[in-house]
Amino acid sequence: MKQRYLSIFGLLFLCTTPAMADDTTLGKVARSSNLTLGYRESSVPFSYLGKDQKPVGISIDLCREVASAVLAKYPNTNVEWVAVNASNRIPLLQNGTIDLECGSTTNTVERQKQVAFSVATFASQVSWLVDGKLNITSEANLRNKTAVVTQGSLNAQVLEKLNQEKHLDLHIQHGKEQAESLMLLRSGRAAGWLEDDILQAGLVASSPNSADLKFIPSSYTTASYYGLMMRKDDPDFKKLVDDTIIGLMKNGSYVALYEKWFEKPIPPSNISLHLPMSNALKERVKSPSDALAP
Repeated sequence: MKQRYLSIFGLLFLCTTPAMADDTTLGKVARSSNLTLGYRESSVPFSYLGKDQKPVGISIDLCREVASAVLAKYPNTNVEWVAVNASNRIPLLQNGTIDLECGSTTNTVERQKQVAFSVATFASQVSWLVDGKLNITSEANLRNKTAVVTQGSLNAQVLEKLNQEKHLDLHIQHGKEQAESLMLLRSGRAAGWLEDDILQAGLVASSPNSADLKFIPSSYTTASYYGLMMRKDDPDFKKLVDDTIIGLMKNGSYVALYEKWFEKPIPPSNISLHLPMSNALKERVKSPSDALAP
């Protein structure tokens, strides 16, 4: 499998027109001999840069399996990797710059109007990460303080909702990526960071000198499901992606991947997240689905 790692700017010159409605992903692969996968740079342990500055993570491993399934149909396919972020991942799918996003994207009603998702690959909940030196023990203690959330993420909407409903009077900042959100918290420019619990745990585990940070519950308790993201109205490619993931769930390979990335030491710091599989995710492994949370 030939693989290339390209910049957004380089690819935009190659793909300047929107993906046509009747231009399926597999049709594009057949004509161009290219499959382009989008990855995140700091979504530990789903999709992030390893020591060699190449993408690693459970979503990357799942996408490699999808790429192998594509190669079984089109053996001469080149696999290219492009960095994306929370703000540009959907536009880059829609305009054909990438064919599949291998990250940590939550499947929501609003996003389903623009893109499609694979069967669920993870289940998460939202939590606060706070500066332990500020004696913050509950969400209410954040009132009138500065909070950070990652730009373009679902939790930006969640934070706005919490701010209004709980009358927190927060000053809200936005990080471009999870790593920047954590930096704003650690530098003292924010007192709390609202994010999916697993993304916070991944960054904390891989970051030095994080002992002064602590988790506190959010009043937003609905479970969210992640999936690999692709273009809408492309049933053949969605079936290939879903069949690949479901196959891994049925033969035990997905459980092995979960243990690899959530229960064992991971790069770059060789630290384990010690996160057993949740009941919500166990149910999705038993009965794979792209359905939203009830």
